[in-house]
Amino acid sequence: METASNQIGVLLLRPLSPYLQQELSKRYALFRFWESPPHLHREFLGKHSSSIKAVVCNGVQGADAEIIDALPLLEIVASHSSGLDKIDLDRCRKRGIRVTYTPDALTDEVADMAILLILATSRRISAADEFIRRGQWKNADFKLTAKFSGKSVGIIGLGRIGSAIAKRAEAFGCSIGYHSRSPKLNSRYKYYSSVTDLASHSQILVVSCALTDETHHIVNRGVIDALGRDGIIVNIARGSHIDQAELISALAEGRLGGAGLDVLEHEPQVPDLLIGLDNVVLSPHVGASTFETRKRLADLVIENLEAHFSNKPLLNSVV
Repeated sequence: METASNQIGVLLLRPLSPYLQQELSKRYALFRFWESPPHLHREFLGKHSSSIKAVVCNGVQGADAEIIDALPLLEIVASHSSGLDKIDLDRCRKRGIRVTYTPDALTDEVADMAILLILATSRRISAADEFIRRGQWKNADFKLTAKFSGKSVGIIGLGRIGSAIAKRAEAFGCSIGYHSRSPKLNSRYKYYSSVTDLASHSQILVVSCALTDETHHIVNRGVIDALGRDGIIVNIARGSHIDQAELISALAEGRLGGAGLDVLEHEPQVPDLLIGLDNVVLSPHVGASTFETRKRLADLVIENLEAHFSNKPLLNSVV
């Protein structure tokens, strides 16, 4: 690697995979943002602003206005995620900063997670596990649960991941409906123009859309009540898609049957009320956290950075 490349500063916002850190360190001057105490973040950025030309982030922590404004030489933001809601895209456009992401690398894993959460929630797997570990099986039978096969599944957002979820659910004999900004012309699934209408015709509702101002709290009390007391909500997108307070009250009051959540509205904070519910399956935002996918995400980040600094076309550009 040429010396010029080693002098390019890359700011890594979170402690992502050791593999990614190793590969970045081989090629660039790597700055690990999390090693600086939060109260010294501004000082850290100022100290290294003359070197940093790239930011690597993910769906949890992105390049916000404060970070972008503190880096006058910033040329590219490479997201280790398919989500873009943590990146200030408008500021990037105004500054001419390129933005890349990893839209295809995690489709299968996240779709698998959605089906896993549907099954785990329907069959109360977490509660059944606790039932055995607490020695209760010796004194009683575990309560009956609900089947997944043959149910009606509503999907909010029929993009790459939503389509992959639908394909998997069809293998279980499920009927599929969906809501998106507009009907998908080549889709054989039934389109619903409102989320409430979709929910009223579904037994299982899966959130799989991008987080925008329009989709914030797209699952509200009205949608939850339309899904009904036997319904299940699964969220593998972003926590803020669901009004969490309304979800908790519906689950606690029996107005909703269950929820499988890989994401939460204010993660990593988890409300005690949510933890105390046995009709909820919780997962710590790990839908794409497999060895295979993390390596592919890291490789895409590296490939986009190398393309940018070699004046070649980017692989997955948004801006």
